Amino acid sequence: MKMLLQIGSLVGVLSLGGLASDTIDLGTRVELFVDDFLIERAEGVTLKLHEPVAAGVALRFDEPWEGAFSGYVTVLQDGGVYRLYYRGLPTAGRDGSADEVTCCAESRDGVAWTKPKLRLFEVRGTRGNNVVLAGQAPFSHNFAPFIDRRPGVPADERYKALAGTSASGLFGFVSADGLRWRKWRDTPLVTQGAFDSQNVAFWSEAERQYVLYLRTWTGGEFAGFRTISRATSPNFLEWSEPVEMDYGDTPREHLYTSQTHPYFRAPHIYVALPMRFLPGRKVLTDEQAGILGVTRGYVSDCAEAVFMTSRGGARFTRTFMEGFIRPGLDLGNWASRAGLTALGVVPTGTNEMSLYKQAHYAQPTCHLLRYTLRTDGFASVNAPYQGGELITKPLRFTGRELVLNVSTSAAGSLRVEVQNAEGTPVPGFSLGDSTEIVGDAIERVVRWDAGSDLSAFANRPVRLRFVMKDADLYSLRFRP
Repeated sequence: MKMLLQIGSLVGVLSLGGLASDTIDLGTRVELFVDDFLIERAEGVTLKLHEPVAAGVALRFDEPWEGAFSGYVTVLQDGGVYRLYYRGLPTAGRDGSADEVTCCAESRDGVAWTKPKLRLFEVRGTRGNNVVLAGQAPFSHNFAPFIDRRPGVPADERYKALAGTSASGLFGFVSADGLRWRKWRDTPLVTQGAFDSQNVAFWSEAERQYVLYLRTWTGGEFAGFRTISRATSPNFLEWSEPVEMDYGDTPREHLYTSQTHPYFRAPHIYVALPMRFLPGRKVLTDEQAGILGVTRGYVSDCAEAVFMTSRGGARFTRTFMEGFIRPGLDLGNWASRAGLTALGVVPTGTNEMSLYKQAHYAQPTCHLLRYTLRTDGFASVNAPYQGGELITKPLRFTGRELVLNVSTSAAGSLRVEVQNAEGTPVPGFSLGDSTEIVGDAIERVVRWDAGSDLSAFANRPVRLRFVMKDADLYSLRFRP
């Protein structure tokens, strides 16, 4: 177990008399327990953040045009092809320097990566490289692509990207294949912002508009805390004025990147994996930094990845303030900016998803690490051995079966009760009628003595009561 948040202290122990809150229309979508969105009442259970498991080196930035300052990675899955995009930069310099290039690596499984020899640009005396953008400063500084999922998008604009600095503004780029890029307009699309890190955009099916998360500063003009603002657009051309994101009642921190994107199984939930930057928090000694070869000026800070979510609008939910991926035992990851995560979480197996994080930034050994989690496994409702329970807000669903992503110990269990909106158990689907769930499955169908068919309750408000012991509940879905 890593970190726990007592739900009872968050949502309270609430009365279920009448409709205590608005009914949530679930349809058949997957809902993750990364926040208290579904939870009306909870006793003895907690929200638990799970720790990604290190799965080895994904890519080494060891080509002459890559090097110690390679960074701002994006991972995309396009059918059977995975692509990693990143800045190549051997030596430190000003943002947007002519030495920066945009590189691409490819994979068939998200695990083993190769660097294709694309022969698109000559860099450092050779065209036998994996560079997809060069000679267009300042845009390789933070080139951040995405696959445009908007219905009807032209085929030659299916890949889009934003890039630029405060001096240039953010320019748009488009591509048909993700390898050959062209500038979309000769003028910047967004001019308000600092832009001095990755600025990430996507088409939001849930909000029916393009959404951009960009770097700003709380004090403006590179003063105060590094933070994140949001702008929107109906057409990727005309953007709203950026609005600074709200983080609820949490302390101010330097959030260096946002890495915000729709979760692939539940795109109405935006997952964010920012780097929490702690300037002046020196951990490495000068001797250790010298042995590691850390570039001068990159010793006196440290950083790590954190986890937060959004369901649209100018609000991030920071259910968990603890570190998501700590620097760990490897001293090279206690140097400045070594906590930069890649934009994107992708499926890499039937039960597994992968995320990626830089390691050894500003060092000769700079590389990218892969981490894994179970599918939907960012967080869960966790019950200890002593047991506990939760009751959801009123839900309206379509579909026939309730499917859970659930894990129990050998001694643990989970049972489900269906209630009407007022909290009264539905005959035949009460706790006593529920078949005990023991085991571990990404998709476990819930059954009662009467079977698993819940279609008679579709489109009617119901509540779900989960009674759990030594178990984790990650997500739920009503399946057709």
